Amino acid sequence: MTPAEAVPLYPEVGFPEDAALPELPRLFDGDWVWEASRAHLEVSDIAPDSIRVRQFSHTPGRTALVSYVADWDPEAYVRSEVFALQLRPGAPAEFSRYPRDHALPGLEEAAQPDTALRLLNRHVLAIPRRAVRVDMVRYRPGSRAVLRHRTGRIRLYARVMRPAVVPDVLAAAELIAHSGFVVPRVAGCWSEGGVVWLSEIPGKNVRRMMRRGVPPEPDALLDGLESLWAAPLVSDDRAFDLAGAYRRARRVFDHALRDHDEAAHTLGRATRVLAPFVQEWRPSSIAHNDFYDDQMLALPDGRVAVVDFEEAGPGDPMLDVGNFLAHLRWAAHFGRERRDDASGAYHDGFRRAALDRFGWSEHELDLREAVCLFRTCTNTIRRPGPDWLDRTVEGLDLVNETLV
Repeated sequence: MTPAEAVPLYPEVGFPEDAALPELPRLFDGDWVWEASRAHLEVSDIAPDSIRVRQFSHTPGRTALVSYVADWDPEAYVRSEVFALQLRPGAPAEFSRYPRDHALPGLEEAAQPDTALRLLNRHVLAIPRRAVRVDMVRYRPGSRAVLRHRTGRIRLYARVMRPAVVPDVLAAAELIAHSGFVVPRVAGCWSEGGVVWLSEIPGKNVRRMMRRGVPPEPDALLDGLESLWAAPLVSDDRAFDLAGAYRRARRVFDHALRDHDEAAHTLGRATRVLAPFVQEWRPSSIAHNDFYDDQMLALPDGRVAVVDFEEAGPGDPMLDVGNFLAHLRWAAHFGRERRDDASGAYHDGFRRAALDRFGWSEHELDLREAVCLFRTCTNTIRRPGPDWLDRTVEGLDLVNETLV
């Protein structure tokens, strides 16, 4: 390929080298990515106009995975491709292309209209022969996907996961039914393929309503959570692993910030407080364990629906509230429309409502908000931009402000 045919990759970013993964910088080189993937794509003789980074996942010393979208000139009549390249020590780069994902055996069938129809008839309900529209909502290579299946009046979300995870998701569905929230119904399950179908709930996304200044009343959310927290405690083998989540985020930061003294100092201020808290933390009740505004819908009758609940299990009520507050604080600081975003004001009101209602220690709630914000800060690396370093430091500054 000549320099004139170079394939641009966006955004242009760079991260510290990983001795165990010497090809890591190439994951952000458009020409190398194109050459490594072209033989696996539908079109290999026409270079794309650009390749965009969707997400970057890095466990230092172990693995690095980048998910991409390749876009061609509209006049080439080539549809965009979603694909991924993964590096492991001592092995060649591994290629995967949506919807063929060896870790998600049911994805390809669930993502194709004809085979999706057969799956619906086999695992959900018998429907007249008609077209099925399939839309990809989310996809994380090797981990999970969410698809929307529509046929006639039937509206379902197909959650595709590793088959080993299906029992935990079904158990979480039973737990979330104890909450005061409206929740989707499990309409069908294909255990071997790792697909669970959930009913669609019509409503307005709470995150968008929040940012326009018309969120649900805090009591509507706290009522739903309090009912969940009162559910009978189940076995600890499904307990939320806060220590593991913290360690994973810490490894990412330690590697990414190692060459930047000021950033490392900011990180150290946070970890000196958070590390002992995480070490002592223990689950105390059933909890949602991933509660935040984008997981919820506001219904016309004033009720609130929770549409993502896979992490429900033994956890910590204050951590649910802290996670919600962390996402509000992040949105108020980093949201695309920060000037008009009402998340910050709602953060303060919701925090006060929770403290008044449950009589919690402000310090204990601040610790939980901070540790959730610490994990959220990895967004600046997982979804990198040219200013990823500055944004990471800004995020860690927010963590330290929360701990003051």
